[in-house]
Amino acid sequence: MKMMVKIFAKKLFGVKYEQLSKAFLINSIVFLGLHTAGYRLRIAPFILNLMVSTFSAGVMWRALASEDNAANLKNLFMLPFGARTFVFSYVSALGTYTLLTKTMGLLAVVLAVSPWSGTETLWHFSCAVVCAANAILVTACVYAWKKCRCVGVLWGGAVIAAVFLLGDTIYFLLMMAGNGLLSVLILAGTDAYAFYRQDSKGRHTVKGSSCHSVWRYLFRYLTAHKNYMMNTVVLWGAACVLPFFFRQIFAQDLAPIKGQFVMPVGFAILSVNTPLGILLSCAPALEQAVRFLPDQGKAFCVPYALFLFLCSMTADIIFLCSFQLQIGGVNAAAVLTAAFFALFSAVGSVLLEWFFPIRGWKIESDLWHHPRKYVVPIAMLLLAGVVENLC
Repeated sequence: MKMMVKIFAKKLFGVKYEQLSKAFLINSIVFLGLHTAGYRLRIAPFILNLMVSTFSAGVMWRALASEDNAANLKNLFMLPFGARTFVFSYVSALGTYTLLTKTMGLLAVVLAVSPWSGTETLWHFSCAVVCAANAILVTACVYAWKKCRCVGVLWGGAVIAAVFLLGDTIYFLLMMAGNGLLSVLILAGTDAYAFYRQDSKGRHTVKGSSCHSVWRYLFRYLTAHKNYMMNTVVLWGAACVLPFFFRQIFAQDLAPIKGQFVMPVGFAILSVNTPLGILLSCAPALEQAVRFLPDQGKAFCVPYALFLFLCSMTADIIFLCSFQLQIGGVNAAAVLTAAFFALFSAVGSVLLEWFFPIRGWKIESDLWHHPRKYVVPIAMLLLAGVVENLC
């Protein structure tokens, strides 16, 4: 089992496990920077546990569904292996990757701004780690149940209910420990081939048409990757509730000048649609083809930018409609501002993909959480500050 874990670990963390040291260094810098800034924000324990659980489950699911992992599994399945050893090695490697490189980053941010004492911080950190580990194990079980996902949804709902009702009491930890043990027993009887994606849906081809259309490719790529579509739908849901949070922040009173400022902030937040902004980075074969063929830069990048503009503008329109219903004050200038921010976001994302594609990633989850995804939103937030000063 040790040798099998080492095979997966070197694929995820690098030959010399350099990804672990890199993640530790970045998380330490983020924690010390935020902690010394003096900003404090109290977070309810059940909110922290729920946030860590859902985040870890999402990252683990994307890691399990990675097409790159599917290709590696196909090669490993040619070798003799024990089913139980393979399952525990695979889940342990992906779980360690999720916990140490992704979840710890979230905990570094949350704990850095929390007002808890040293003992309280240690307790809440322990509860959060237990929740993350439990979410990772449950996600692995649900992913293996390809024909019984409804049971997995009910299981996940029960865990969320326990997080909400039990808080961070000792009963909660006992329940999580029992749930984790149950997950381990289920994984012990799981077939190793349950983690292999038999049909890779991310093929970069357009069939049934002699006319090669970038638009057709982009829409088919989006529909073929259900998680990309789900991320876009979640973003539209966030566009609906953002005005409510803005109203709460400004104590039920948004003056016209404030309203004109928070709208660009909302546009900046809604520009964080990571999967649509990394199409070239996540498809090296496509990028190679686009760069190799003559005049393909313009032929691909212009439709790609228009596609991103359409997606961003859709989210911004939903946000403006919700803003008008809850707060009011949306006018023609707000619509033009939304169009400008959507266009700025689309062009910025395409330029980053063309001139600074992400290299050296291990699985798709590295792309989703790469720091480069915040470049365009931060630039848009700075632009929102400029808009406020001009108003």
